[in-house]
Amino acid sequence: MAESSFAEKVNMDYARNYMEEYSTDVMTGGRNERMQLYYQLVQSLQKAESVDIIVSFLMESGVKLLLDELENALQRGAKIRILTGNYLGITQPSALYLIKSRLGDRVDLRFYNEKNRSFHPKSYMFHYVDYSELYIGSSNISKSALTSGIEWNYRFSSKKDSENYDKFFEAFQELFVHHSIVIDDVELKKYSKSWHHPAVAKDLERYDAEYPEHLEQSDASKGKILYEPRGTQIEALCALKETRAEGAKKALVQAATGVGKTYLAAFDSKNYERVLFVAHKEEILKQAADSFYNVRNSEDYGFFNGNTKCTDKSVIFASVATLGKTEYLNETYFSSDYFDYIIIDEFHHVVSEQYRRIVSYFTPKFLLGLTATPERMDGRNIYELCDYNVPYEISLKEAINKGMLVPFHYYGIFDETDYSKLRIIRGRYDEKDLNKVYIGNARRYDLIYKYYCKYSSKRALGFCCSRAHAEEMAKQFSQRGIPSVAVYSNADSEFSMERGEAIEKLKAGEIKVIFSVDMFNEGVDVPSVDMVLFLRPTESPIVFLQQLGRGLRKSKGKEYLNVLDFIGNYEKAGRTRFLLTGKNLSEKNNYYSLNQSDFPDDCLIDFDMKLIDLFAEMDKKNLKISEQIQKEYFRVKELLGRTPSRMELFTYMEDDIYELAITHTKESPFKRYLSYQRSLKELTANEEVFYQNENGREFINLLENTSMSKVYKMPVLMAFYNEGKIRQEVSEEQLLTSWKAFFSTGMNWKDLEKGLTYEKYNAISDKNHIKKILKMPVHYLLESGKGFFVKKEGAALALKDEMQEVIDNPVFMKQMKDVVEYRVMDYYRRRYKEKGD
Repeated sequence: MAESSFAEKVNMDYARNYMEEYSTDVMTGGRNERMQLYYQLVQSLQKAESVDIIVSFLMESGVKLLLDELENALQRGAKIRILTGNYLGITQPSALYLIKSRLGDRVDLRFYNEKNRSFHPKSYMFHYVDYSELYIGSSNISKSALTSGIEWNYRFSSKKDSENYDKFFEAFQELFVHHSIVIDDVELKKYSKSWHHPAVAKDLERYDAEYPEHLEQSDASKGKILYEPRGTQIEALCALKETRAEGAKKALVQAATGVGKTYLAAFDSKNYERVLFVAHKEEILKQAADSFYNVRNSEDYGFFNGNTKCTDKSVIFASVATLGKTEYLNETYFSSDYFDYIIIDEFHHVVSEQYRRIVSYFTPKFLLGLTATPERMDGRNIYELCDYNVPYEISLKEAINKGMLVPFHYYGIFDETDYSKLRIIRGRYDEKDLNKVYIGNARRYDLIYKYYCKYSSKRALGFCCSRAHAEEMAKQFSQRGIPSVAVYSNADSEFSMERGEAIEKLKAGEIKVIFSVDMFNEGVDVPSVDMVLFLRPTESPIVFLQQLGRGLRKSKGKEYLNVLDFIGNYEKAGRTRFLLTGKNLSEKNNYYSLNQSDFPDDCLIDFDMKLIDLFAEMDKKNLKISEQIQKEYFRVKELLGRTPSRMELFTYMEDDIYELAITHTKESPFKRYLSYQRSLKELTANEEVFYQNENGREFINLLENTSMSKVYKMPVLMAFYNEGKIRQEVSEEQLLTSWKAFFSTGMNWKDLEKGLTYEKYNAISDKNHIKKILKMPVHYLLESGKGFFVKKEGAALALKDEMQEVIDNPVFMKQMKDVVEYRVMDYYRRRYKEKGD
């Protein structure tokens, strides 16, 4: 498990002092350090003027051993070239990221690039003033291969055997120059994105773990276990370092549950003096404090919550419910610039008022949001709050493929429960109705119990629809000989238990199943859980993936997670077909064409035959696209309690319906929102009057449909909108102000020009900015603006005179604000999606 795993730091000074008197040309590995390749390589690295390494693979553990000495060699002026293989994916992306992040372009790092020939060399060449030496044998760059593994290597020099040395070196030169590809940022990201954790690497990593060096034990004996980033954490740290170098002040890291986001935050914020960690649950704060202590090795931290108001420590762990109160967001407690680095855990909750107050009040040097949640959550677009900057993300599927999480065996089980007459309120089944069909349903109890027994479990979590449902499930299982408890807030009945106690008893094996109601979606880790049971309709893809993630953490002896999903004829039955494979619900796909290549590695997805028939029947009953959009419109209206604006419909609309809307232009309400609302008789009296004004209506429609393949028009439209004080005309200076404000926000500057660097962006003169504004957006608005945008003396761009009759109309102002905000948000959604494709 990435979050709680660590690597002991090797004492490099010890390596130098211990072996400096001993040199050998024959290295056979094993427990005797004198016979290990690593110590001889260290001595050679300390003296060489240039280094050439050719190995079939690089692993993180081996790179960590050599990294300090490689950097020391570079600082002495040595040149280093490394050629490695990418066949079968044994070379770990994190090993390459370590080299690139620490050593950068000072090392010429390349992949062997011949697909039709195997690549298994292992050789280390060191060049001195008047001779060279070459190590050759069986050791690739991994911890065990360089130290205690049984590896045979031999060293000889160009002085002793120049003829054979020359043959080896010439072969290296040929491969390096003519049969390789440079591992630049693009190649590295491409390799990492497609990398799957190979089976053979699992054995290599096990060898690394099973043979601890006495060097590491000597550190541990002093009571100091130094935690270090691993795997995808290294990649994410590199991405965060890069995004800050490009001027970013905010970022969101989106990573599946179990990857180690809290440790990542601790590593990334380590060099900042004052750090704030914000979360909504006390358990998360306590776990985070442990992680930060392990990384910082410092007790200079405190808590800001209902019981404690610590304000004088370097690291503060704050409850959002406490810190988010206006009485604490002032100079008496913390100045707005008090914290250098702020972490917002479970960032998808940042849309709540308390979170927003915290984010709005503080002005840190850097803000990091952490979430496991894909797409939009809580009905808000969280990307807006981190300047649309997502430098690193790893999906559930990718995390399993990379070996960060265990695979799942998913079983969709047909449940005869009839949902057809149950009420749906604001997109969810009514809890009372669900209780009626679940509680007392002996047939369903038996079904769940039998499948639990069929697949067996030592520790399981069951997700229920209500307290009464959880209580009843715990009672039924306990009466059948499976010790179980219900966990929910303020639990006080016979089969219920406080969460902390229940978790400890589950870990100890005293109980077998915890049945809960939304209590284990976030922040609570029980890695040894080997089964999850979904005992209610899958309505929210977010909650489904969060609950699934509770069981995917790695634990000793756990090979996979069993997932039992009891599915009936509820409205969104079959959605898991897509959630488990990362497919989009709007894609024209069904169960019969679901390909196993879509599954994460070593995962199994199996549906009852009755479910396949049920899905086919439900697929046939799908409403027309226009009907689905209309139904979703009224669901959002019911949710809000008012007629939704474009932004509100975009924000609260389910992603699959939104994808349908924007991919079917004729059906999309976003292309003609006033007309769409009018067709539904949703316009107010004032909006109806405005609709009759052709100039106002057609201008708004122009803004809805004007091409936005590039974002250049957006700051121009914002200059006209002028934060609600709409202008009839704009000057070059006003356009420049809006332009620079827009492109200087977050990472927006990257959209200005392909291949632009942050340094080059900052060097652009105002004169050149204005030149681009006039040449691009102003020109195209004049050309394709349907006569609404005109030239006018003394102005860079103006609206035609007829617009004066609506420019102060409150409806017009509201509509313009809404459409501009929506177009900005949709642009970033598209940009973000294209980046991930």
